[in-house]
Amino acid sequence: MKTVSDWIHSCSKEQSTTYKEWFNSADSDGDGRISGNDATTFFSLSNLSRSQLKQVWAIADAKRQGFLGFQEFVIAMQLVALAQAGYDINSDIFNAEIDKENIKSPVMEGLDALIAKTKSLHSQPDASGTAQPQLLSLNSWAAPKSAKKLSLSAVTSIIDGLKRLYMEKLKPLEVTYQFNDFVSPLLTNSDFDAKPMVMLLGQYSTGKTTFIKHLLRCDYPGAHIGPEPTTDRFVVVMSGPDERSIPGNTIAVDADMPFSGLTTFGGSFLSKFQCSQLPHPLLDEITFVDTPGVLSGEKQRTQRSYDFTGVISWFAAKCDLILLLFDPHKLDISDEFKRVIGALHGHDDKIRVVLNKADQIDTQQLMRVYGALMWSLGKVLNTPEVMRVYIG
Repeated sequence: MKTVSDWIHSCSKEQSTTYKEWFNSADSDGDGRISGNDATTFFSLSNLSRSQLKQVWAIADAKRQGFLGFQEFVIAMQLVALAQAGYDINSDIFNAEIDKENIKSPVMEGLDALIAKTKSLHSQPDASGTAQPQLLSLNSWAAPKSAKKLSLSAVTSIIDGLKRLYMEKLKPLEVTYQFNDFVSPLLTNSDFDAKPMVMLLGQYSTGKTTFIKHLLRCDYPGAHIGPEPTTDRFVVVMSGPDERSIPGNTIAVDADMPFSGLTTFGGSFLSKFQCSQLPHPLLDEITFVDTPGVLSGEKQRTQRSYDFTGVISWFAAKCDLILLLFDPHKLDISDEFKRVIGALHGHDDKIRVVLNKADQIDTQQLMRVYGALMWSLGKVLNTPEVMRVYIG
Protein backbone atom coordinates (compact mmCIF):
# COMPACT_ATOMS: atom_id res chain seq x y z
CA MET A 1 0.00 0.00 0.00
CA LYS A 2 1.24 3.47 -0.90
CA THR A 3 -0.05 6.93 -0.13
CA VAL A 4 -1.57 8.96 -2.94
CA SER A 5 1.25 11.51 -2.64
CA ASP A 6 3.93 8.84 -3.24
CA TRP A 7 1.96 7.31 -6.11
CA ILE A 8 1.40 10.63 -7.90
CA HIS A 9 5.04 11.67 -7.71
CA SER A 10 6.32 8.27 -8.90
CA CYS A 11 4.89 8.55 -12.41
CA SER A 12 6.58 6.07 -14.79
CA LYS A 13 8.43 7.15 -17.93
CA GLU A 14 5.79 5.56 -20.18
CA GLN A 15 2.98 7.39 -18.39
CA SER A 16 4.93 10.65 -18.55
CA THR A 17 5.34 10.26 -22.34
CA THR A 18 1.62 9.55 -22.73
CA TYR A 19 0.66 12.53 -20.59
CA LYS A 20 3.03 14.74 -22.60
CA GLU A 21 1.18 13.79 -25.80
CA TRP A 22 -2.15 14.48 -24.10
CA PHE A 23 -0.85 17.81 -22.80
CA ASN A 24 0.23 18.91 -26.29
CA SER A 25 -3.18 17.94 -27.67
CA ALA A 26 -5.02 19.88 -24.97
CA ASP A 27 -2.78 22.95 -25.38
CA SER A 28 -4.39 24.26 -28.57
CA ASP A 29 -2.47 27.56 -28.66
CA GLY A 30 0.90 25.96 -27.91
CA ASP A 31 1.83 28.32 -25.05
CA GLY A 32 2.78 25.53 -22.64
CA ARG A 33 -0.20 26.22 -20.38
CA ILE A 34 -3.69 24.80 -20.13
CA SER A 35 -6.41 27.20 -19.05
CA GLY A 36 -9.88 28.43 -19.94
CA ASN A 37 -11.56 26.69 -22.87
CA ASP A 38 -8.64 24.28 -23.36
CA ALA A 39 -9.09 22.94 -19.82
CA THR A 40 -12.90 22.80 -20.07
CA THR A 41 -12.81 20.91 -23.38
CA PHE A 42 -10.13 18.41 -22.37
CA PHE A 43 -11.24 17.53 -18.84
CA SER A 44 -14.86 17.11 -19.94
CA LEU A 45 -13.64 14.00 -21.81
CA SER A 46 -13.25 12.30 -18.42
CA ASN A 47 -17.07 12.35 -17.88
CA LEU A 48 -16.57 13.39 -14.24
CA SER A 49 -19.08 15.69 -12.57
CA ARG A 50 -18.48 19.42 -12.43
CA SER A 51 -17.86 19.35 -8.66
CA GLN A 52 -15.26 16.58 -9.05
CA LEU A 53 -13.44 18.46 -11.82
CA LYS A 54 -13.50 21.60 -9.70
CA GLN A 55 -11.76 19.75 -6.88
CA VAL A 56 -9.24 18.23 -9.30
CA TRP A 57 -8.37 21.69 -10.63
CA ALA A 58 -8.13 23.24 -7.14
CA ILE A 59 -5.70 20.55 -5.93
CA ALA A 60 -3.60 20.46 -9.12
CA ASP A 61 -3.34 24.26 -9.30
CA ALA A 62 -2.06 24.52 -5.72
CA LYS A 63 -0.04 27.66 -6.56
CA ARG A 64 -3.24 29.45 -7.74
CA GLN A 65 -1.66 30.35 -11.07
CA GLY A 66 -4.91 30.07 -13.00
CA PHE A 67 -3.40 27.58 -15.45
CA LEU A 68 -1.78 24.14 -15.48
CA GLY A 69 1.80 23.57 -16.59
CA PHE A 70 2.93 20.06 -17.51
CA GLN A 71 3.73 19.01 -13.91
CA GLU A 72 0.36 20.25 -12.66
CA PHE A 73 -1.32 18.53 -15.62
CA VAL A 74 0.24 15.19 -14.61
CA ILE A 75 -1.09 15.62 -11.06
CA ALA A 76 -4.54 16.47 -12.46
CA MET A 77 -4.59 13.34 -14.65
CA GLN A 78 -3.59 11.13 -11.71
CA LEU A 79 -6.41 12.68 -9.67
CA VAL A 80 -8.84 12.01 -12.54
CA ALA A 81 -7.74 8.35 -12.49
CA LEU A 82 -8.45 8.21 -8.73
CA ALA A 83 -11.88 9.82 -9.19
CA GLN A 84 -12.77 7.31 -11.92
CA ALA A 85 -11.68 4.51 -9.57
CA GLY A 86 -14.22 5.72 -7.00
CA TYR A 87 -12.01 7.72 -4.62
CA ASP A 88 -13.36 10.91 -3.07
CA ILE A 89 -11.28 13.88 -4.26
CA ASN A 90 -10.71 16.36 -1.43
CA SER A 91 -7.88 18.29 0.24
CA ASP A 92 -6.87 15.22 2.31
CA ILE A 93 -6.51 12.91 -0.69
CA PHE A 94 -2.68 13.00 -0.61
CA ASN A 95 -2.62 11.28 2.80
CA ALA A 96 -4.96 8.45 1.76
CA GLU A 97 -3.59 4.95 1.15
CA ILE A 98 -4.30 3.19 -2.14
CA ASP A 99 -3.58 -0.09 -3.86
CA LYS A 100 -1.84 1.14 -7.00
CA GLU A 101 -2.47 -2.18 -8.80
CA ASN A 102 -6.19 -1.37 -8.91
CA ILE A 103 -5.67 2.15 -10.31
CA LYS A 104 -5.73 2.29 -14.09
CA SER A 105 -4.84 5.13 -16.44
CA PRO A 106 -7.58 7.76 -16.76
CA VAL A 107 -10.20 7.04 -19.42
CA MET A 108 -10.71 10.05 -21.70
CA GLU A 109 -13.62 9.55 -24.10
CA GLY A 110 -12.88 10.87 -27.61
CA LEU A 111 -9.21 11.57 -26.87
CA ASP A 112 -7.93 9.69 -29.94
CA ALA A 113 -9.97 11.94 -32.22
CA LEU A 114 -8.60 15.03 -30.45
CA ILE A 115 -4.99 13.82 -30.85
CA ALA A 116 -5.54 13.02 -34.54
CA LYS A 117 -7.08 16.46 -35.10
CA THR A 118 -4.13 18.17 -33.39
CA LYS A 119 -1.60 16.24 -35.48
CA SER A 120 -3.41 17.07 -38.72
CA LEU A 121 -3.44 20.78 -37.86
CA HIS A 122 0.30 20.80 -37.21
CA SER A 123 1.21 18.83 -40.35
CA GLN A 124 -0.91 20.60 -42.99
CA PRO A 125 1.29 21.79 -45.94
CA ASP A 126 0.59 24.87 -48.01
CA ALA A 127 -1.67 24.52 -51.05
CA SER A 128 1.35 24.46 -53.37
CA GLY A 129 3.35 22.23 -51.07
CA THR A 130 5.98 24.91 -50.49
CA ALA A 131 6.30 27.78 -48.10
CA GLN A 132 5.23 31.07 -49.59
CA PRO A 133 7.59 33.96 -48.84
CA GLN A 134 5.86 37.19 -47.78
CA LEU A 135 5.95 39.73 -50.64
CA LEU A 136 7.06 43.23 -49.74
CA SER A 137 4.64 45.96 -50.71
CA LEU A 138 6.03 48.73 -52.92
CA ASN A 139 4.48 51.34 -50.67
CA SER A 140 5.52 49.66 -47.43
CA TRP A 141 6.99 52.97 -46.29
CA ALA A 142 3.42 54.27 -45.96
CA ALA A 143 2.21 51.33 -43.92
CA PRO A 144 1.87 51.92 -40.17
CA LYS A 145 4.55 50.41 -38.00
CA SER A 146 3.25 47.32 -36.30
CA ALA A 147 3.69 46.97 -32.57
CA LYS A 148 6.10 44.39 -31.27
CA LYS A 149 4.17 41.15 -30.83
CA LEU A 150 4.25 39.32 -27.53
CA SER A 151 5.06 35.65 -27.47
CA LEU A 152 2.19 33.24 -26.90
CA SER A 153 3.64 32.30 -23.51
CA ALA A 154 3.40 35.90 -22.25
CA VAL A 155 -0.24 35.79 -21.13
CA THR A 156 -3.08 33.27 -21.24
CA SER A 157 -6.01 35.57 -20.42
CA ILE A 158 -6.99 39.20 -19.89
CA ILE A 159 -6.79 38.76 -16.11
CA ASP A 160 -3.33 37.22 -16.44
CA GLY A 161 -2.23 40.17 -18.59
CA LEU A 162 -3.63 42.78 -16.19
CA LYS A 163 -1.98 41.01 -13.27
CA ARG A 164 1.39 41.03 -15.02
CA LEU A 165 1.08 44.72 -16.00
CA TYR A 166 0.23 45.67 -12.42
CA MET A 167 3.06 43.65 -10.87
CA GLU A 168 5.69 44.89 -13.34
CA LYS A 169 4.62 48.51 -13.94
CA LEU A 170 2.22 49.89 -11.33
CA LYS A 171 3.16 48.12 -8.10
CA PRO A 172 6.77 49.47 -8.03
CA LEU A 173 5.34 53.02 -8.39
CA GLU A 174 2.84 52.45 -5.56
CA VAL A 175 5.59 51.16 -3.28
CA THR A 176 7.93 54.06 -4.16
CA TYR A 177 5.33 56.74 -3.41
CA GLN A 178 3.79 54.83 -0.44
CA PHE A 179 0.39 54.74 -2.13
CA ASN A 180 -0.56 51.77 0.06
CA ASP A 181 -0.07 53.81 3.24
CA PHE A 182 -2.21 56.77 2.21
CA VAL A 183 -4.89 55.52 -0.20
CA SER A 184 -5.44 51.75 -0.46
CA PRO A 185 -3.43 48.56 0.13
CA LEU A 186 -1.41 46.97 -2.65
CA LEU A 187 -3.37 44.58 -4.85
CA THR A 188 -2.70 40.85 -4.54
CA ASN A 189 -3.35 37.91 -6.87
CA SER A 190 -6.63 37.23 -5.06
CA ASP A 191 -7.91 40.71 -5.99
CA PHE A 192 -7.51 39.88 -9.68
CA ASP A 193 -8.94 36.36 -9.40
CA ALA A 194 -11.96 37.35 -7.26
CA LYS A 195 -15.46 36.95 -8.69
CA PRO A 196 -17.75 39.99 -9.17
CA MET A 197 -19.29 41.09 -5.85
CA VAL A 198 -22.80 42.41 -5.13
CA MET A 199 -23.41 44.27 -1.85
CA LEU A 200 -26.88 44.65 -0.31
CA LEU A 201 -27.52 47.73 1.83
CA GLY A 202 -30.60 48.89 3.69
CA GLN A 203 -32.21 49.47 7.06
CA TYR A 204 -33.03 46.46 9.20
CA SER A 205 -35.65 43.95 7.97
CA THR A 206 -35.84 45.28 4.41
CA GLY A 207 -35.26 41.79 2.99
CA LYS A 208 -31.51 41.73 2.26
CA THR A 209 -30.90 38.19 3.52
CA THR A 210 -34.19 36.96 2.02
CA PHE A 211 -33.13 38.44 -1.33
CA ILE A 212 -29.95 36.34 -1.36
CA LYS A 213 -31.81 33.25 -0.14
CA HIS A 214 -34.38 33.68 -2.95
CA LEU A 215 -31.66 33.86 -5.62
CA LEU A 216 -29.86 30.80 -4.24
CA ARG A 217 -33.15 28.94 -3.61
CA CYS A 218 -31.65 27.55 -0.40
CA ASP A 219 -30.40 28.58 3.03
CA TYR A 220 -26.76 29.41 3.57
CA PRO A 221 -24.65 29.24 6.76
CA GLY A 222 -25.20 32.28 8.96
CA ALA A 223 -28.53 33.33 7.40
CA HIS A 224 -31.00 34.62 10.02
CA ILE A 225 -34.35 36.10 8.98
CA GLY A 226 -36.88 37.88 11.22
CA PRO A 227 -38.76 41.16 11.79
CA GLU A 228 -36.14 42.33 14.30
CA PRO A 229 -32.52 43.30 13.36
CA THR A 230 -31.27 39.74 12.79
CA THR A 231 -28.10 40.04 10.68
CA ASP A 232 -25.59 41.43 13.17
CA ARG A 233 -22.47 41.02 11.03
CA PHE A 234 -21.09 41.38 7.52
CA VAL A 235 -21.52 38.04 5.73
CA VAL A 236 -19.74 37.27 2.45
CA VAL A 237 -21.59 34.46 0.63
CA MET A 238 -19.30 32.73 -1.84
CA SER A 239 -18.64 29.41 -3.53
CA GLY A 240 -16.87 26.62 -1.64
CA PRO A 241 -16.43 22.85 -1.64
CA ASP A 242 -18.94 22.35 1.21
CA GLU A 243 -21.24 24.30 3.54
CA ARG A 244 -19.26 26.07 6.25
CA SER A 245 -18.75 29.39 8.03
CA ILE A 246 -15.27 30.90 8.29
CA PRO A 247 -14.54 33.58 10.95
CA GLY A 248 -13.43 37.01 9.78
CA ASN A 249 -10.05 36.76 11.51
CA THR A 250 -9.25 33.75 9.33
CA ILE A 251 -10.32 35.00 5.91
CA ALA A 252 -8.73 38.43 6.44
CA VAL A 253 -5.28 36.78 6.49
CA ASP A 254 -6.04 34.17 3.81
CA ALA A 255 -3.95 34.93 0.70
CA ASP A 256 -6.60 33.33 -1.53
CA MET A 257 -9.30 35.77 -0.36
CA PRO A 258 -9.51 39.45 -1.45
CA PHE A 259 -10.26 40.73 2.07
CA SER A 260 -6.80 41.44 3.50
CA GLY A 261 -7.52 45.21 3.50
CA LEU A 262 -10.19 44.72 6.19
CA THR A 263 -7.52 44.14 8.85
CA THR A 264 -7.17 47.94 9.11
CA PHE A 265 -10.60 48.11 10.82
CA GLY A 266 -9.34 46.11 13.81
CA GLY A 267 -10.33 42.99 15.69
CA SER A 268 -13.68 44.40 16.82
CA PHE A 269 -14.83 44.50 13.19
CA LEU A 270 -13.32 41.13 12.26
CA SER A 271 -15.33 39.53 15.08
CA LYS A 272 -18.45 40.83 13.28
CA PHE A 273 -17.36 39.55 9.88
CA GLN A 274 -17.69 36.05 8.46
CA CYS A 275 -17.59 34.12 5.20
CA SER A 276 -20.30 31.59 4.33
CA GLN A 277 -19.31 29.04 1.72
CA LEU A 278 -21.47 26.50 -0.09
CA PRO A 279 -21.36 24.72 -3.46
CA HIS A 280 -23.77 26.50 -5.82
CA PRO A 281 -23.65 27.21 -9.59
CA LEU A 282 -24.63 30.88 -9.10
CA LEU A 283 -21.86 31.41 -6.56
CA ASP A 284 -19.35 30.06 -9.08
CA GLU A 285 -19.94 33.29 -11.01
CA ILE A 286 -20.78 35.88 -8.34
CA THR A 287 -20.24 36.70 -4.63
CA PHE A 288 -22.81 38.37 -2.34
CA VAL A 289 -22.07 40.69 0.60
CA ASP A 290 -24.89 40.75 3.18
CA THR A 291 -24.64 43.73 5.55
CA PRO A 292 -26.20 44.45 8.97
CA GLY A 293 -29.28 46.67 8.85
CA VAL A 294 -28.60 50.36 9.42
CA LEU A 295 -29.93 51.32 12.85
CA SER A 296 -31.27 54.75 13.80
CA GLY A 297 -30.14 57.12 16.54
CA GLU A 298 -27.13 56.63 18.79
CA LYS A 299 -27.30 52.82 18.48
CA GLN A 300 -25.69 53.04 15.04
CA ARG A 301 -22.67 55.01 16.25
CA THR A 302 -22.09 53.99 19.86
CA GLN A 303 -23.18 50.36 20.02
CA ARG A 304 -21.11 49.35 16.99
CA SER A 305 -17.50 49.26 18.07
CA TYR A 306 -16.09 49.72 14.57
CA ASP A 307 -16.26 52.27 11.76
CA PHE A 308 -19.42 51.10 9.99
CA THR A 309 -19.37 53.75 7.25
CA GLY A 310 -15.65 53.11 6.68
CA VAL A 311 -16.31 49.41 6.13
CA ILE A 312 -19.18 50.23 3.74
CA SER A 313 -16.88 52.56 1.81
CA TRP A 314 -14.22 49.80 1.54
CA PHE A 315 -16.72 47.27 0.23
CA ALA A 316 -18.21 49.86 -2.16
CA ALA A 317 -14.82 50.24 -3.85
CA LYS A 318 -14.48 46.46 -4.22
CA CYS A 319 -18.04 45.61 -5.26
CA ASP A 320 -19.33 45.73 -8.82
CA LEU A 321 -22.97 46.35 -7.87
CA ILE A 322 -24.63 47.93 -4.81
CA LEU A 323 -28.31 47.27 -4.13
CA LEU A 324 -30.10 49.77 -1.86
CA LEU A 325 -33.17 47.98 -0.49
CA PHE A 326 -36.18 49.85 0.90
CA ASP A 327 -39.27 48.60 2.74
CA PRO A 328 -42.59 50.29 1.75
CA HIS A 329 -43.46 50.53 5.46
CA LYS A 330 -40.13 52.19 6.43
CA LEU A 331 -39.40 54.80 3.77
CA ASP A 332 -37.86 57.46 6.01
CA ILE A 333 -34.11 57.77 5.45
CA SER A 334 -32.54 58.41 8.85
CA ASP A 335 -29.45 60.57 9.36
CA GLU A 336 -27.43 57.41 9.95
CA PHE A 337 -28.61 55.79 6.71
CA LYS A 338 -27.94 59.09 4.92
CA ARG A 339 -24.37 58.96 6.24
CA VAL A 340 -24.00 55.40 4.94
CA ILE A 341 -25.30 56.38 1.50
CA GLY A 342 -22.84 59.29 1.56
CA ALA A 343 -20.03 56.74 2.00
CA LEU A 344 -20.94 55.42 -1.46
CA HIS A 345 -19.90 58.73 -3.06
CA GLY A 346 -17.86 58.12 -6.20
CA HIS A 347 -19.60 54.82 -6.91
CA ASP A 348 -22.94 56.20 -8.13
CA ASP A 349 -22.79 54.09 -11.29
CA LYS A 350 -22.91 50.93 -9.17
CA ILE A 351 -26.02 51.85 -7.15
CA ARG A 352 -29.42 50.30 -7.91
CA VAL A 353 -32.46 51.20 -5.78
CA VAL A 354 -34.88 48.35 -5.03
CA LEU A 355 -38.32 48.86 -3.45
CA ASN A 356 -38.73 45.47 -1.82
CA LYS A 357 -41.87 43.78 -0.44
CA ALA A 358 -44.03 45.66 -2.97
CA ASP A 359 -46.42 42.69 -3.12
CA GLN A 360 -47.62 43.53 0.41
CA ILE A 361 -49.42 46.70 -0.75
CA ASP A 362 -52.00 47.39 -3.48
CA THR A 363 -51.46 49.46 -6.64
CA GLN A 364 -52.79 52.74 -5.24
CA GLN A 365 -50.60 52.49 -2.15
CA LEU A 366 -47.64 51.55 -4.35
CA MET A 367 -47.96 54.83 -6.28
CA ARG A 368 -47.94 56.81 -3.02
CA VAL A 369 -45.01 54.84 -1.66
CA TYR A 370 -43.10 55.32 -4.92
CA GLY A 371 -43.60 59.09 -4.76
CA ALA A 372 -42.55 59.23 -1.10
CA LEU A 373 -39.43 57.16 -1.85
CA MET A 374 -38.42 59.42 -4.75
CA TRP A 375 -38.87 62.47 -2.51
CA SER A 376 -36.67 60.92 0.19
CA LEU A 377 -34.00 59.87 -2.31
CA GLY A 378 -33.95 63.35 -3.86
CA LYS A 379 -32.63 64.78 -0.58
CA VAL A 380 -29.87 62.15 -0.30
CA LEU A 381 -28.63 61.32 -3.80
CA ASN A 382 -27.22 64.42 -5.45
CA THR A 383 -27.82 63.47 -9.08
CA PRO A 384 -29.55 65.62 -11.73
CA GLU A 385 -31.17 62.54 -13.27
CA VAL A 386 -34.12 60.72 -11.76
CA MET A 387 -32.98 57.55 -10.02
CA ARG A 388 -34.58 54.41 -11.46
CA VAL A 389 -36.36 52.34 -8.81
CA TYR A 390 -36.77 48.59 -9.29
CA ILE A 391 -39.90 47.05 -7.76
CA GLY A 392 -39.34 43.73 -5.98
